[in-house]
Amino acid sequence: MFFVCALAETNRAPFDHAEAESELVSGFNTEYSAMTFALFFLAEYAHIIQMSLITALLFCGGWLPIIPFTNGEIHPWLTIPGYWNLAIKTTFFTFVFIWVRASFPRMRYDTLMQLLWKSYLPLSLGFLIFVSSIVLITT
Repeated sequence: MFFVCALAETNRAPFDHAEAESELVSGFNTEYSAMTFALFFLAEYAHIIQMSLITALLFCGGWLPIIPFTNGEIHPWLTIPGYWNLAIKTTFFTFVFIWVRASFPRMRYDTLMQLLWKSYLPLSLGFLIFVSSIVLITT
């Protein structure tokens, strides 16, 4: 759910209703030129990298290495500095952002609203109630 919402927040391909280039005769591509155009694209990709960094920090252990089946022995991956682990994970999620844009078509508004209001809202409220009840029971 977080990754799909991150895609929607960055206005990437399935959710890019704010700047639908084909309907707006290429959108801001025709409105701006030179440095203003470059700053729009720089801001868009900076937002993608930021969301990739947040995803890597929250869900993939951040700077810690992900090494399954080590059995307590010193593994060569443990010698990689933490910032390289974080950079690799962030680069992977940035690649996935770009890959999703190249793979999926734009969603219609009705399917987008059905996904958000009929699927994600009840699911997120259910998770909220479940986690709060687990916290209430265990404390």
